[in-house]
Amino acid sequence: MASTDESITLKRKQLIASALIKHLSLDPGASLSVSGKDSITSLYTNILKSSGKCSPQKENNEVMKWIVFAESFPVDSQACFDALCGFNQDLAQNSVLLGNGTTPSEADVIVFSVIHSSVIGLSHLEREKLTHVMRWMDYIQHKEEFVDLFEKILLEKPAFEPLGKRGMAKVEVDSNAKKTLQSTKNTEKSEAEKNIKKNDAGKKVTENKESMPEKKKPAETEPAEKDKEVSVSLLNIQVGLIRKAWKHPSADSLLVEEIDVGDAKLRQVVSGLAKFCSPDELTNRHVVLITNVKPGKLRDVMSEGLVLCASNEDHTVVEPLLPPEGAKIGERVSFSGIDGKPEDILNPKKKQLEKITLNLFTDDKGVATFKGIPFMTSGGPCTSSIPKASIK
Repeated sequence: MASTDESITLKRKQLIASALIKHLSLDPGASLSVSGKDSITSLYTNILKSSGKCSPQKENNEVMKWIVFAESFPVDSQACFDALCGFNQDLAQNSVLLGNGTTPSEADVIVFSVIHSSVIGLSHLEREKLTHVMRWMDYIQHKEEFVDLFEKILLEKPAFEPLGKRGMAKVEVDSNAKKTLQSTKNTEKSEAEKNIKKNDAGKKVTENKESMPEKKKPAETEPAEKDKEVSVSLLNIQVGLIRKAWKHPSADSLLVEEIDVGDAKLRQVVSGLAKFCSPDELTNRHVVLITNVKPGKLRDVMSEGLVLCASNEDHTVVEPLLPPEGAKIGERVSFSGIDGKPEDILNPKKKQLEKITLNLFTDDKGVATFKGIPFMTSGGPCTSSIPKASIK
């Protein structure tokens, strides 16, 4: 299984190199020798140097964010689909990943090269759930000369049928149907008026029936509210530094930490880490924590946050997520394509945290993700030494 994954990863890198060379109009003979040890970042940097192109720092930083996405894109088919669903949300408001949409960027080319094999293998039903991804893939394959690199993805598009005899016949049928419907309504109205005159109770029944649609209006907002509840943007996830840690005075399985998140006062957090980490191991360690959970006491000790930890399947190995070097204390973890203001304090009754953590996991390289989208900081993604782990 490991060799298969390595083969897929190497193939992706080779396609990225070839696609970038085409995109930048470089000499095809300049194709790089790509090995499994090469990172996508190094491939991109070397090819960009060969082209003589110098991108502005801001644009280069944006490309790097999508390179992280490409590096962490999973191999497992189900995990791939989950990651594509997250990517679909990214594209909901954007025609391309970077730029004004008239020309695909290097980021578009890199991500296209990585996900192409996964997209082309999707079923019709799966493609219907990824409308923005399919639209974007179709745009890239028509803007770039990738015919000899990637099999063309065929999309089912509705055919245009001019208004001819069939259209006129349809109009006539619709017109007749409207007349029939209007006649039926008039008859029903006449009968209703008779009933109202005979029985005042009939009026109340009629009024009740007419008022029923108004009662349904609040229900229409329920799906939107449910979607909002499970968005990771509701969480205020920050980078913190544990300044001090000690054993809980009355619970052997708990530790207490004082964590610096850039505020004037250190934040006290109680964690169930005593079986997995010693206080000395946690002291001066950078962590990722949720700071807008409702404060409360755990065995008589106040806790004002939740340190996010990765855990293997049988929970025998647990460790706090690790922010990258360069991440700033107090900065908020972001998720590409997901915007929104976090709740001031999460409402425990809505079970928001429980619903969100169902979609938190590390990928096969240990990168922490929400639905396949990496936990990003100014220094890069947050990680764990435990691949394919649940995060809570």
